[in-house]
Amino acid sequence: MAHALPSDLPAAPALQRLPDLDTEAIREARIDLAACFRMAARLGLHEGICNHFSAVVPGHDGLMLVNPYGWSFAEITASRLLITDFHGRVLAGQGVPEATAFFIHARLHLRNPRARAAFHTHMPHATALSMLEGPPFQWAGQTALKFFGRIAVDEDYNGLALDAAEGDRIAASMGDADVLFMKNHGVIVIGPTIAEAWDDLYYLERAAQAQWLAMATGRPLKPVPPEVARRTAAQMREGDRESARLHLQSIRRMLLRECPDFAE
Repeated sequence: MAHALPSDLPAAPALQRLPDLDTEAIREARIDLAACFRMAARLGLHEGICNHFSAVVPGHDGLMLVNPYGWSFAEITASRLLITDFHGRVLAGQGVPEATAFFIHARLHLRNPRARAAFHTHMPHATALSMLEGPPFQWAGQTALKFFGRIAVDEDYNGLALDAAEGDRIAASMGDADVLFMKNHGVIVIGPTIAEAWDDLYYLERAAQAQWLAMATGRPLKPVPPEVARRTAAQMREGDRESARLHLQSIRRMLLRECPDFAE
């Protein structure tokens, strides 16, 4: 299902000079992103070698960190991540991004300044909700309320994202939302930091799983009244950034104990 990056991309403008891509901020971003890949693999949020996470390179708004084509989430290390520009040129790392990773993520980062990190998965419970008619959430569980007012839905599945036009269409579908449910496909989560994108991805799948389990009983769901949902969502957002930072730090500590190679 994964596709290699096409060889006939439009020519990229010449680089005036190679930027410094080994700063402390970039090394920390590599470790943060590698931690997200490893924990996503542990939690079953990935699908083969087809899903992808990216982040804008600190200090370089025209570059992104992204996983290389052909490697599973469980194999990702900080140094294995690629740095590419938005024209498909690899400036650091071995290999190339998977084609849909490039066209989705490069266009998201290019078109949406809020998308400092962008995570795309086919994680099972959220993807199952993307396969249903109607809105994905019924707002019946507290965890789901984290996303109240923050979701967009792309109703127009259009096949694989194998060109810039489809990447632009997906980026436009996201609009001002932080989460995009791609009908018949999966989800995209964007955030101003890697930690916040991870936190949302994790809780999105947990919320989807809880709703899926409740729906499986065959009994009617009991939605939270909209005014309560709105107030609760605002309460959650007040501490989201710090909670997300601490969440990712806890993951880094666990991984450093159990599989420290992720940070290499």
